[in-house]
Amino acid sequence: MAHVKLIDVTKDYPGGVRAVDRVSLEIGDREFLVLVGPSGCGKSTTLRMIAGLEAVGSGTIRIGDRVVNEVPPKDRDIAMVFQNYALYPHMTVYKNMAFSLKLRRRELKLTKADIDKKVRETAALLGIEDLLNRRPKALSGGQRQRVAVGRAIVRNPKVFLFDEPLSNLDAKLRVEMRSEIKRLQRRLATTTIYVTHDQEEAMTLGDRVVVMKDGVVQQCAPPLEIYDHPANRFVASFVGTPSMSFIEGRIVKRDAEPAFDVGNGSLSLPRWMTERLSSYADREMVLGIRPDAFSVERPAGNGVTDRTHGDDFAKLGVRITLVEPLGDRKDIYMTTEARKQLVGRVDARVSVSEGQSLEVFIDMSRAHVFEPGELGVNVTAMNRQNGAMARAN
Repeated sequence: MAHVKLIDVTKDYPGGVRAVDRVSLEIGDREFLVLVGPSGCGKSTTLRMIAGLEAVGSGTIRIGDRVVNEVPPKDRDIAMVFQNYALYPHMTVYKNMAFSLKLRRRELKLTKADIDKKVRETAALLGIEDLLNRRPKALSGGQRQRVAVGRAIVRNPKVFLFDEPLSNLDAKLRVEMRSEIKRLQRRLATTTIYVTHDQEEAMTLGDRVVVMKDGVVQQCAPPLEIYDHPANRFVASFVGTPSMSFIEGRIVKRDAEPAFDVGNGSLSLPRWMTERLSSYADREMVLGIRPDAFSVERPAGNGVTDRTHGDDFAKLGVRITLVEPLGDRKDIYMTTEARKQLVGRVDARVSVSEGQSLEVFIDMSRAHVFEPGELGVNVTAMNRQNGAMARAN
């Protein structure tokens, strides 16, 4: 196995298009790292440079202790699984899986029996032993994907590279296959770099997640940290379903402590935010609220906005514009009196209806305050952990 290191890697295309901008990452041995972001963010280009399918414009890529910038793909000891499976249509599943081993038979000193054993062991691992004599056209999408993964596994490479391998599958099969990929990676203990545009896929698979935009790494952290402590407004909006709600407003003083003016009133901010936000008084800012921080019924506790007892719930008047049932939960779309659009996720048994006006409760201990702009910095992320520790004490 091997670690992978990218140092200030940059890729420019003709016409002044910078696809990847000074990306520096270190992927640990046996780690599962996921690159995620919207189309055109540079994630696939980064993966292709690691694979050697794209030349590095500037910077350095290391696999293990070796700089591989000028090393051909076949000599990097990596295996790549593509979105379109890239199976040879005229070959059986067995021959597809054995092909790369046959090409390197002398180099690896493999006998025909060795190759047969590797192919059949890998097929058993993936549950496709009964498909070995079929050709790709006789396989379903999920079966083709398993064959593509098997063709990568059979080589026992130092690094696995996956480029949106599940995007052609239906929703149910995607869930099944991503579980299989994660189990396989844990079992094989192989360093893995995985590209996807699906943030849910990224959060469920990765030990760490890299969120990219316009060729730049916006945040690299474990999934829960990215969800709970997004570095900026772009990360906060991209990660999470439904997306985080944003309210433009300003920081004001209320009872000598900062609050957030939302246009038709102000919301008290938790005491642990006070020191950080005091320097932002009277400045235009953006409040971010996750859907599950909303509740329709009064939360249990010592009282709403009872800051002395650490109850950080605030009330906000809204009108329900849409209700979307989701089984045990439902999404409620809301509009404030100041025409701010919000979305909350609540228990399915909570009684609300479209057109209803009511007050919702917001857990302000889970709110975020961002500087203005698409990449506005999360000014509450830096001291959120310290605040949580203070409340626990």
